[in-house]
Amino acid sequence: MKLLYTTDLHGNKEQYKMVHGEAIKSRVQIVINGGDLLPKTNSAEIFQLQSKFFKYLERYFTSFEKMKIYYLCFLGNDDLSIFDERFNRLCQNFKYVINIAQRKIEINGYEFIGMSWIVDCPFRIKDRCRKDTKEYHIGIQYGTALRSTSNGFEEIDDWESYVNQLPTIEDELKRLPRSENMANAIYVIHMPPSNVGLDICRDGCKVGSQAVYNFILKNQSKISLHGHIHESPEISGVWKSNIGKTICIQPGQTGKLTYVMINLTNDKINRIQI
Repeated sequence: MKLLYTTDLHGNKEQYKMVHGEAIKSRVQIVINGGDLLPKTNSAEIFQLQSKFFKYLERYFTSFEKMKIYYLCFLGNDDLSIFDERFNRLCQNFKYVINIAQRKIEINGYEFIGMSWIVDCPFRIKDRCRKDTKEYHIGIQYGTALRSTSNGFEEIDDWESYVNQLPTIEDELKRLPRSENMANAIYVIHMPPSNVGLDICRDGCKVGSQAVYNFILKNQSKISLHGHIHESPEISGVWKSNIGKTICIQPGQTGKLTYVMINLTNDKINRIQI
C-alpha cells in the first residue's frame, strides 16, 4: 500500500492540483494532508478568504472520492477554528475523505491518528496553541493574542493566564485515541518533535515539542508525520529521523511542492520536490 504525505499547502491551488496529479500517476491508495489547508493572510480578509476556499475543497475532495483514494486531513494552526464544524460537515459528505483531527481511522490494517494542536508560537492567532507542558515558558509575543469568533477576531489581553487554563500538548496527546497495534500505527501530528532536527526555524531556533518527542519515544508507532516549520528540512538538512524505532518525517514546504511517498509494503520512503 502506497501513501503520499504532504502538509502546509495554505490554499495553494497549483500545489493541490500537483498533489492530485502525483497521486494518480503513482497509484497511491492514501493521500495525507497534515494541516494548514486553507489560504493564509495577516489581514481581516482571512475570514472571507478561508470561507471561499471551501468551494474549491468540495470539488477537490469529490475527485478523490470518485477515484476511491482515501484523503486524510485536518485543519492546522493557520486555519481558523471557527471553520472546524464546517470542515467536519464537508468531510462527512464523503466516504474516502476523513477529518482525522484528534481521531483514529483504520485502513487495510493500519491505524492513522491525527492531532492538530501546536506549541504556542509568537504569532497572534492562537486558535490551536497550547503550552507544551505545564512548566513551559511563554516566550516573546508579536502583538496581542487573537482567537477567531463568528464576529471576527477577539483579543486576548492576558494570553499567559488564558493558555494556562487550557490543556497542554502533553495533555492533548494523552487524550488521543489509543492504537491497538503500534507496529502498524501512523501518527499525523502537525507539531514536530524536539531533538531530531525537524523543528529548525530560519534563524536557527529549535521550536519542537518535547511532549511530542516523549510521546513518540514511549509509544513507538511505525511512523510519525509532521509539518508546521516549513523551512526546517532546508535549514537543518534533515527531513527524516528516528525516535527509537519510529520513523519521523517532516517534508517541509518552501516554494516547490514537497511531498513524501511512503510504500508501506516494502518500507521505501522518498522525499520529492516538483
